[in-house]
Amino acid sequence: MSPQTVVTQMRPPAESLELETGSFRDAAVPFARSSLIIASYNIRYAVGSFLISGSLLRRAGLSWPSRRPALVERHLRRAALAFTDGKRLPPADIVALQEADKETRRAGGHDIARELAAALKMDYASALTNLPRDAEPHAKQWYLDFEEHIPPTDAGDTGIALLSRLPLKKAERVALPWTECAWRPRLALSATIQVGAVKLHLFNSHIDPHAAIAEQLAQHEAVLARAAELSGPVVLLGDFNTLSRNSCVEMRRLLESHGYSTPLPTGAKTWRAGLIRLHTDWIFTRGLEVTRWGVARGLGVSDHWPVWVEVNLNTAEQTSS
Repeated sequence: MSPQTVVTQMRPPAESLELETGSFRDAAVPFARSSLIIASYNIRYAVGSFLISGSLLRRAGLSWPSRRPALVERHLRRAALAFTDGKRLPPADIVALQEADKETRRAGGHDIARELAAALKMDYASALTNLPRDAEPHAKQWYLDFEEHIPPTDAGDTGIALLSRLPLKKAERVALPWTECAWRPRLALSATIQVGAVKLHLFNSHIDPHAAIAEQLAQHEAVLARAAELSGPVVLLGDFNTLSRNSCVEMRRLLESHGYSTPLPTGAKTWRAGLIRLHTDWIFTRGLEVTRWGVARGLGVSDHWPVWVEVNLNTAEQTSS
């Protein structure tokens, strides 16, 4: 048998991975509403809900990468249906995504944010993490070692995104301070939407689970500093990776001290792995009245469940003037 030539494709340099925006929205359809449904979802590259068992099967050599493209495609269809059919949550107007991979092998080559935006007929803005090619994962807490890593030979990347039925304006990536996880830089994504007289600012964050509470709070403070420069209502949302009650309490204390509030009670279950349930996903608002909220459990697309709120735009108009 003749030897085979193995071609190794490395990730492109970080400077080539910039903010990506696009639109599948029908601009001819008017948007006349007095409220918005805003959701946050760590979609975990749409690979399914079995974090721990999936990791154990991979380590045992029981994985089928050839099936991954079709699996992720099915999960993206399921997610699109959940955000539109009104059964698990009201039809969403804005969706913040975390772990939205772009063309990684673990996501079956799919562009998660773009494809979901297309299915939902929304605008989208996507910020890739710009994973370094020369930093390998290090030992960490055992309960954080089940993630399927993106190897240096994978040309894809992961990131966060904002999807919207209204035009997304001034989309911008916000670098967050990080120390523990050199192979996984952290970032937030900001954007603005205009609904009548209301200018609403959004910040989607994916906070580092490997960091100590003080380091997590420093990442929130970087977002708060940017939001403090803006007038009018603000929504802070995302996967805050609050893995203990103490981390929930400290995070709430910080955000509430800056004038933000959330309807989600501490301890609301938004993430599952086996019998473990944690509250990791949050939505906070400033200058907005929240009239409803919920957690869309049982979706099966990710180990997280979408969280959502409905905000009253009539009250927001007063704060944006």
